[in-house]
Amino acid sequence: MHAPPPYQDPMRRGGTIGHLLVRAFERHADAEMLVGDGERLSYAQMAARTARMLRALADLGLGPGRRIALLSRNRIDVLAAAYAGYIGGLCVTPLSPLTSEDDLAFMLADAEIDALIVDDGAFGARGLAVKERVPGLRHLLSLGPLAGAVDLMAKAASSEPAPLLPRAQPGDLVVIGYTGGTTGRPKGVMHTHASLLASVMMMAAEWEWPAPLRLLAATPVSHAAGVLALPAALLGGSFHMLPAFDADALLDYIAAERVNATFLVPVMIYRLVDVQRARPRDVSSLATVFYGAAPMLPARLAEALQVFGPVFMQLYGQSEAPTCISWLARHHHDTARPDRLGSCGVPFADIQVELLDDACRPVAPGEVGEICVRGPHVMAGYWKRPEETAEAFAGGWLHTGDMGRFDADGFLTIVERKKDMIISGGLNIFPREVEDVIAALPGVAQVAVVGIADERWGEAVTAAIVARSGAEVDAAAVTAAVREKKGPTHAPKRVVVLAQLPTTMLGKVDKKALRAQLKAEQP
Repeated sequence: MHAPPPYQDPMRRGGTIGHLLVRAFERHADAEMLVGDGERLSYAQMAARTARMLRALADLGLGPGRRIALLSRNRIDVLAAAYAGYIGGLCVTPLSPLTSEDDLAFMLADAEIDALIVDDGAFGARGLAVKERVPGLRHLLSLGPLAGAVDLMAKAASSEPAPLLPRAQPGDLVVIGYTGGTTGRPKGVMHTHASLLASVMMMAAEWEWPAPLRLLAATPVSHAAGVLALPAALLGGSFHMLPAFDADALLDYIAAERVNATFLVPVMIYRLVDVQRARPRDVSSLATVFYGAAPMLPARLAEALQVFGPVFMQLYGQSEAPTCISWLARHHHDTARPDRLGSCGVPFADIQVELLDDACRPVAPGEVGEICVRGPHVMAGYWKRPEETAEAFAGGWLHTGDMGRFDADGFLTIVERKKDMIISGGLNIFPREVEDVIAALPGVAQVAVVGIADERWGEAVTAAIVARSGAEVDAAAVTAAVREKKGPTHAPKRVVVLAQLPTTMLGKVDKKALRAQLKAEQP
């Protein structure tokens, strides 16, 4: 018989995200905690703002077990609402600003949200629109004056502070976060306080944090950037927010505020490299650039190392096992080891990682298998989707859907999403291997390789390339380079030059959209 999870044993229950925040407020009271919207708040000031927000929510009947959703640009007040939710025992659903109105309405109804909190300026109109479409939504709350909504900021300002006493248990749901939804409707990923806190503790223990920490978020706090604010609080760091990603603004901000850490996705790093080369800024304070959410092309990573130095630390995770499956340390970013630059590093200490075949059996050393994970940070399951939860947990492992291999030194390389593997002429082709060859060619800024249905081959290897500014791409040369490096089977049957690649809301290349585009444009 399996032992119960530790949080179900009263002797071994740990804390919650609420405990983490309250203790951070107490330990670092006088230190600067948050910078954004022209404000600079200490931990004590943020504690006071959170306490008033907690009271305002409670007065609206939003107490333990209730569900709130957040739709906002990056601003301090949306974090105050989230922190009040974590401490008050509410379940929080962060919503991406890039989500369509249809998907927003679906998520609010699916997660049975009681109250939607919106940025009054940026998303007031959208909040009003989705409120009309979701009859079960009891409250529309705004972070400022908005006709048709309750002004949560005004209500909090006039409220007596509530005691900052964590109301949740470790096994309670703290977040229902929705996946990107590139295939069908988005799925709600359920995390308990115990699983999210386990992820935060792994981040704090193994990530390469500079001290004293000045961490900049230029990606939405509704996703990875918001999670990073939690270990930053644990470490007593200062968390800075920009409203959106702009390469020039980000570099200027790093120089002005002496920022020493940030989180970016690969396409943002590519842009930073180009902009910093064109107009260099003093970014000598920058000690760590955390990156992830999508594979980074080794050739472009080598360029980034030349421009910014050895400051890059890669993380690999997914919503179902947030941010912590494996990591590639700064000193492992070795340009003399191009194979290592294509790796996503070694597993975190507190988890198990295994490569399994379709029958849930471990593959032979050096072979490709699906990356499967066990650990305290694994999701509780998909909200209201028992069949898909069972599929994801087949054989007692979380199946990531990513295909990978370990090298002799224990470094993991992701070769492709399982669903994106190409079968051409009866042979399995991993697009990542083709992309890495093409990315190293002169004039290539970005590349994505997909399989397009073909009568002769089953699927034809097709390369979509974005050229560098002022450069031209020779399709024949691309095909010849892949043929030489990988063999004729991997050589693209078609090479297309595009102005840009379609991306998801997280900045990943949207291969489903790309396949549809290339198929529609077939000669």
